[in-house]
Amino acid sequence: MDCRRWIYKKRFPGVEIINATVAGGAGTNAKAVLKTRMTGGDPPDSFQVHGGEELTSTWVTTGFMESLGALYQSEGWNKVFPKDLIDIVSYRGQPYSVPVNVHRGNVLWYNKKVFDENNLKAPTTWDEFFTVAETLKMKGIAPLALGDKNKWEAAHLFEDILVASLGANGYRGLWNGKTSWTGDGVKKALDTYARILSYVNNDHAAGTWDSATQMLIDRKAAMTIMGDWAAGYFTSKGWKPNVDYGFAPAPGTGGTFVVVTDTFGLPRKAPHRAEALNWLKVAGSKEGQEAFNPLKGSICGRTDCDLNKFDAYLKSSAADFSKNALVPSEVHGSAAPEGFATAFNDVVNFFVTNKNVASAQRALQKACADNKMCK
Repeated sequence: MDCRRWIYKKRFPGVEIINATVAGGAGTNAKAVLKTRMTGGDPPDSFQVHGGEELTSTWVTTGFMESLGALYQSEGWNKVFPKDLIDIVSYRGQPYSVPVNVHRGNVLWYNKKVFDENNLKAPTTWDEFFTVAETLKMKGIAPLALGDKNKWEAAHLFEDILVASLGANGYRGLWNGKTSWTGDGVKKALDTYARILSYVNNDHAAGTWDSATQMLIDRKAAMTIMGDWAAGYFTSKGWKPNVDYGFAPAPGTGGTFVVVTDTFGLPRKAPHRAEALNWLKVAGSKEGQEAFNPLKGSICGRTDCDLNKFDAYLKSSAADFSKNALVPSEVHGSAAPEGFATAFNDVVNFFVTNKNVASAQRALQKACADNKMCK
């Protein structure tokens, strides 16, 4: 049983919890069912969604969700959730969902034994990456594992390169029109990406994020860039942080934390509103987040959780989360509407094949305008 459900039953005995999870399709099936229920006047009491635009552009702006400002006030969450995280789950200054966890999107993972054997250190910039990559290539080791069969993996990598090229403020500007997709910063990111692609495995189009992660375990590659669900994969294979694998912010992104957060909100016509509010209280509580996140392989959205409950990687992630600039992930639903996210994945996937920088910039700017994110 989900540990949060156990905590809920302990706090609110006699309430039956029905898990109406929809499996398959990487969330596509669940979104289709949710749309039918929400528009048909039969919403769930609450549902899991990535914080930010995935919720806002679909359900908040259309009037289907309740503001949670009063709940944040009564539970004291404005003091324990970072302001940048609250901003991600807010619309016009009001929060509309409760972050139950935080994953970091901008992480470089590496086979520690391969690095130690070759006297290498984790690169902190892309220039350092290219130096390390050349050394590995000369040793016959694929420098960077990539599996982009599902498109989003290549987009995920590009997102981290954008953060490195633009910085936190410039990256945020992509989503409010203050940073142009046809500007020098995006051009630099695409130029860098084109060069990076010369160091990835040749069969990347046939793989996925987890097969790329497995390449490190199998010593078929030395590095990969992926969100920290990769740490959960390593754990499932018996790998330990700082022993078998190392980690660092993706090159050029030190001091910035790309936030991927799962959240729960409150539909306006929730059939059991009082019980749903109690669920949100548990989901946002210190007890609930400390019980859930070590098992999930993520950190708390709250900053007051007991870090002794977490492993070495998650402690490091939590430390950065508390002091870094937080920026929303576009690939994982927070920064941009779904229409742009789909276009972004397609443009990046095409770029991986043709490496045409000018064409990619024009296509991204058009997608930005089409989704009313910029002029």
